[in-house]
Amino acid sequence: MLIALLPGDGIGPEVIAEARRVLEAVCGTALTFEEAPVGGIAYKSEGHPLPERTLDLARRADAILFGAVGDPSCDSLERRLRPEQAILGLRKELSLFANLRPAKLYPELADASALRPEIARKIDLVIIRELNGDVYFGEKGMRTTPAGRREGYDIMSYDEDQVARIAHVGFLTARARGRRLCSIDKANVLETSQLWRDVVIEVSADYPDVTLSHMLVDNAAMQLVRDPGQFDVIVTGNLFGDILSDQASMCAGSIGMLPSASLDANQKGLYEPIHGSAPDIAGQGKANPLATILSAAMMLRYSLGKVAEADRIEAAVAKALAGGARTADLGGTTTTAAMGGAVLAAL
Repeated sequence: MLIALLPGDGIGPEVIAEARRVLEAVCGTALTFEEAPVGGIAYKSEGHPLPERTLDLARRADAILFGAVGDPSCDSLERRLRPEQAILGLRKELSLFANLRPAKLYPELADASALRPEIARKIDLVIIRELNGDVYFGEKGMRTTPAGRREGYDIMSYDEDQVARIAHVGFLTARARGRRLCSIDKANVLETSQLWRDVVIEVSADYPDVTLSHMLVDNAAMQLVRDPGQFDVIVTGNLFGDILSDQASMCAGSIGMLPSASLDANQKGLYEPIHGSAPDIAGQGKANPLATILSAAMMLRYSLGKVAEADRIEAAVAKALAGGARTADLGGTTTTAAMGGAVLAAL
């Protein structure tokens, strides 16, 4: 099985290296790896954040393990050439429409959460975020108003097929967990959200065994910190999902702990930590590789059918934490490589 490694910028190469070590230890020669540039480093070397050879590798691979993109020195580039366009391009070109972001608190990290321990311990949820629509892919631009003032615009839109497709993913995920699905929208003011809610209700007829509820996004943000234990599976749009999943990461202790999967209709996926490129700590050995290692476990589980191997990695991460390994984001001094080593030892 071919794994495309796209380390990217900042701490991306450091965390990808540790995930590869773990994958090689667990899977041996069952996996082969091929690496390609992406993001700011790709723009600097090849003139585009998503070079054609990188896209070709992503298409050929059985799954993609992605680090992070983002480089402050590229911030002045026109938007289509900025590093962040690489991940948007991959989602579009590979039809990766469903983003799964689990948030679960490891008991050893209860004190690292921004919430009181008795509240934080209840966190065990999955956020299903739609990836191919919303303001990120709608018509956008800059224009001048009749009064001569600059105006930026980004159009939020979904069609009913896009909503139905992600709703099915949400219901199927809930069916495999606690059979509770909460759909997050802003239907009280947005027509896009009203369509979203209507279609989710229509799809729910196919899943009578799953309890469906609805919540406005502003209330959902509050409820995530007030009582996160009430959520099992959340399904929501691109913009709301982007915000809520980062919020959930801090409830669970650190953004350095949360993995994610972006899947197409056939379960081929791109797997990445939800943290960014963190250029301020790049090359210092301070990055937490656990989100990337857990993303690799998700890759084994969802795209490669290696459930036992995924279970081994997740158990090893828990054991490493129980043994006291803590990177700087968790209040410790364990280096990136040493944290990867702690997981390897726990295997």
